[in-house]
Amino acid sequence: MPLHPQARAYLAANAHDEESDYDAITLEEIQQARVRDPDAGHRGAPTKLPYVRDERAEGVPIRIYRADPGDGRLPVVVFFHGGGWVYGGVKHSDALGRDLAIRTGAVVVSAGYRLAPEHAFPAAADDAWTVVRDIFARPAFYQSDGNVAVCGEGAGGNLAAVVAWQARDAGLRLAHQALIFPVLDLAMDTPSHREFAKGYALGAKDMAWSARQYAGDADRADPRLSPLRLADVTGLAPATVVTAEYDVLRDEGEAYVARLARAGVPAESRRFEGAVHGFVGLPGLFDQAVEAREYVAERLRESL
Repeated sequence: MPLHPQARAYLAANAHDEESDYDAITLEEIQQARVRDPDAGHRGAPTKLPYVRDERAEGVPIRIYRADPGDGRLPVVVFFHGGGWVYGGVKHSDALGRDLAIRTGAVVVSAGYRLAPEHAFPAAADDAWTVVRDIFARPAFYQSDGNVAVCGEGAGGNLAAVVAWQARDAGLRLAHQALIFPVLDLAMDTPSHREFAKGYALGAKDMAWSARQYAGDADRADPRLSPLRLADVTGLAPATVVTAEYDVLRDEGEAYVARLARAGVPAESRRFEGAVHGFVGLPGLFDQAVEAREYVAERLRESL
């Protein structure tokens, strides 16, 4: 399909210079950019919930959301924000965390994992695993009924997929993995990487720069970086993957679902036609954001 009119308007308003020298970006500039959030007005109004509090999971900052005013035990969804392992955070994804708690009826735990380049690989993956492991270790603290799922967006989708296989290998049962335009293979050699390399929100140079900040000189085939390259995917948690048609990450997300399905893992993907990377987090700009959120929430509810 052609670009959705809302996607076309977004790209026109947010064009950036993809010929700039990415390697000239300083750490100070990265840190200053983290403070700003030009999309803040489009992330949706934070819905008031009866229960929101900031805590720590073995030292990792987390924010816990609960829409149910009672004190009974509920399923838990662990959410990992996007931002290419370099940007984003619990604060930026606050409206989405609240929305996810309402739509799923679960306790949502949003993880504030360490960011690159100050904290390179495997810091983010280690933090993500720490949070998931802590929820299994302290169910009463999280008011968990023992059913735990993971959900992530972009680089957060990468972390969710990584902890999915770590949980399997540790004997911890995850109910579901919901991945929203996830980064799953740092080879970055798919047709969608080439077709949408420039001019579609997340460019190939953007992705390559983010990967360098996080992965550094690490082996890109390491499944903690590229979970699509995991040797054995049997027994992984059932999966839902959301992709955007005009996104460099589209093909690896859909390849992940196909590989899981071949291994007998229940897996489903949905491609949002005419959409660009990042639309799910911006309901103020994209009508499809609400549709995608409800689709993910429905899949999580079914599994939990």
